[in-house]
Amino acid sequence: MKAWWSVLCAGLLLAGCASDGGNRAVEDPADDAASSADDAGGRYAMSSDAYPQEPPDVSRVPDAVPRPEARSRAGNKANYEVWGKTYHVLSDASGYERRGTASWYGKKFHGYATSNGEIYDMYKMSAAHRTLPLPTYARVTNLDNGRSVIVRVNDRGPFHSEREIDLSYAAASRLDILDRGTGRVRVEAIDPEVWQARQGGESPPPSATEQRPASNDGGGDASDPIYLQVAALGSADNAEALKERLEGALSRPVRIASTAGLYRVQVGPLTHADQVDPVRGQLSRVGFGQAFVVNGTD
Repeated sequence: MKAWWSVLCAGLLLAGCASDGGNRAVEDPADDAASSADDAGGRYAMSSDAYPQEPPDVSRVPDAVPRPEARSRAGNKANYEVWGKTYHVLSDASGYERRGTASWYGKKFHGYATSNGEIYDMYKMSAAHRTLPLPTYARVTNLDNGRSVIVRVNDRGPFHSEREIDLSYAAASRLDILDRGTGRVRVEAIDPEVWQARQGGESPPPSATEQRPASNDGGGDASDPIYLQVAALGSADNAEALKERLEGALSRPVRIASTAGLYRVQVGPLTHADQVDPVRGQLSRVGFGQAFVVNGTD
């Protein structure tokens, strides 16, 4: 890599070049440092974080794709302490939106475990956050240029009070904040189920007064079968797993409707409009409150 970068990074270190100058931490930074300090080739042999010497072109690295995931077993303690300060992990990311400063972290942490036990890859669309549940999908927008990315939060940090989020090298590059080291951003948590439904081209869940008429003129059975769509997934395996989960929880038939690479998980058929609200209530109780009505041909 060009020598000028080393000079630039040194000058920007206090401003946050490549995250917070190697001062990121796991939930017990002392234990992590002790286990790695003797590794001459490890990250603690580096005095600060670093820009990759021969980085690949990450301009086309795709956004993270939101999908429903269980909380990670690691990294989600209700409370944890770093450098004498206690942080409280949110029980739910719904509605989270903040503005603040984004930093980024790179070579020093590349290939090492994140707080939830995954391996950090600076060339993927990921991020670290102090209090969002792991994992959380979030849209990060650069307030200075309007660029936006979707990242998967799987790590803890940055542990500087003036910073909102720590981005992977790829995410920071896409937002064009690498050279300055930090940038002004807006962070918005994404509901994966709502996001997937919208990507499938479906309208938001209709209100009770807007629901599609499902009964024939006689007021009996529906003229066409109707379904409640729970999710539109990009993975056939994930769709099948969700189908099995719903069948066990609801004791109702569940189908997978596949079109254009999307696997739409739908409960039904429901033969009468009166079944919609009770089934929707059952879905809400098992964590799927965004289900909406589609007809048998959707």
